[in-house]
Amino acid sequence: MSAPSSSCDLVVIGSGLGGLSCAGLAALHGLDVVVLEAHDRAGGAAHGFERRGFQFESGPSLWSGLGRWPSSNPLAQVLRALGETVPVATYPDWGLLLPEGSLRIGVGPEPFIATVRELRGLAAAEEWSAFMTWLQPFSQAALALPLLALRPGLGMAAVLGVRRSARLARLAPQLAALGGAFGPMARRHLRDPFLLHWVDLLCFLISGLPMDQTSAAAMATLFADWFDPGACLEYPLGGSPAVVAALVRGLERHGGALHTSCPVAEIILEGGAARGVRLGDGQLIRARRGVVSNASPWDTLALLPPGSGHSRWRQQRAATPACASFLHLHMGLRGEGLQDLPVHHVWVGDWERGIGAERNMLVLSMPSLLDPSLAPQGQQVLHGYTPANEPWELWQNLEPGTEAYEQLKRERCAIFRQVLGGIIPDLEERVVIELHGTPRSHQRFLRVHQGSYGPALGADQGVFPSGSTPIEGLSLCGAGVFPGIGVPPVAVSGAMAAHGFVAIPQHRALLESLDLLRP
Repeated sequence: MSAPSSSCDLVVIGSGLGGLSCAGLAALHGLDVVVLEAHDRAGGAAHGFERRGFQFESGPSLWSGLGRWPSSNPLAQVLRALGETVPVATYPDWGLLLPEGSLRIGVGPEPFIATVRELRGLAAAEEWSAFMTWLQPFSQAALALPLLALRPGLGMAAVLGVRRSARLARLAPQLAALGGAFGPMARRHLRDPFLLHWVDLLCFLISGLPMDQTSAAAMATLFADWFDPGACLEYPLGGSPAVVAALVRGLERHGGALHTSCPVAEIILEGGAARGVRLGDGQLIRARRGVVSNASPWDTLALLPPGSGHSRWRQQRAATPACASFLHLHMGLRGEGLQDLPVHHVWVGDWERGIGAERNMLVLSMPSLLDPSLAPQGQQVLHGYTPANEPWELWQNLEPGTEAYEQLKRERCAIFRQVLGGIIPDLEERVVIELHGTPRSHQRFLRVHQGSYGPALGADQGVFPSGSTPIEGLSLCGAGVFPGIGVPPVAVSGAMAAHGFVAIPQHRALLESLDLLRP
């Protein structure tokens, strides 16, 4: 790959889904964009890798709204704007291993209500139905605001236009209620313990935070999607790397460039404004318009020259709480007799410990059931992780490769086999390859502070940050604003960062081309 150009309009640091969404849209709008990725491959937390014929992924496991149009999924909207699509396989249900027992629940309103009726009785089923009915106007309000219309500053009304803005004004009470956390809304209408635990589970899966900190708008959108009568889950064929590849194709089609193995050492400030970066090898890349950082807030601060001002903002960002990290399992299995398993399982050990308690939740995925190309013939690939519940403090003083590190890894990752043994009793005889990842793995490969997947910014603390900074020409997106767990908000943050460098008429024209401004 050729060396990066010495100048461009916009430098994007990091090629996670947020950074690539930003870069692709900025290139679409005519900016000369260079994306710089420290790793040897694009994707950030959504990258993939191969071992012995098994295609493993480190990225998202649960997808929806990616393979159909129109779609409320902002990532699907970004891909369509870039002229890209990602083929998906659909499936109707997922497995749940809960304290109440082993369940297989279909996506959509009726399958879940039937499960609740069987598990908790008619009163609980009616309680859930009433909650869904009450929530529907809020879900419709959330869908009425096209998230790709968001931009820094006060220009969103001009992007939306008079008619769409008037419609949103009529929905102001519902939109105002969606500005906080979802927990109070759920507690106001739900009393059954299982239903409250279920909401907490869904919140943690999409945000890495419990329901009292998860965005009400995000959950209202999720319920509008997942509990629609025609709802289904999706898996992008080729996994997360296929989504990354589509974003890279879109970027390059519109004149942008991606450079891997190019770690940024410093953001260059001139006259107090971000005007480029210095790479680890010393090369300077000038940016006429500015710099967007897809790195975490703590890692972005480390790239700024010391003594460059804005001390209060720096202190606030440095004090941003971090999501806990992950344990990962990548396993290749002999696949005979596994075809009838659910593609996904979510395991919860004990509701009373709290949904975010360490090693209290696992997500397990066997995507080769949908996409056989991910594994050698007759075999299956399995991906498991503990979603944002592994404490960094256990690992921070251990050096990878030492006996103490390997011992802790064996102890902490034993939870995967404990749970899998209940799903695949002859697991031991099936294992072809087994790999484990720890917070130190994430710190190393993603070059991220404490192995975290991003800031733990609760919706109960106020409006989410926009990605704007007090430094002229410097914006944040992806892990700089949201935890990497939630794909839709990460894509929105990338689009928002891009539109901060684009005139309002261009921004509006994009939404019109996607038919997102229909009254």
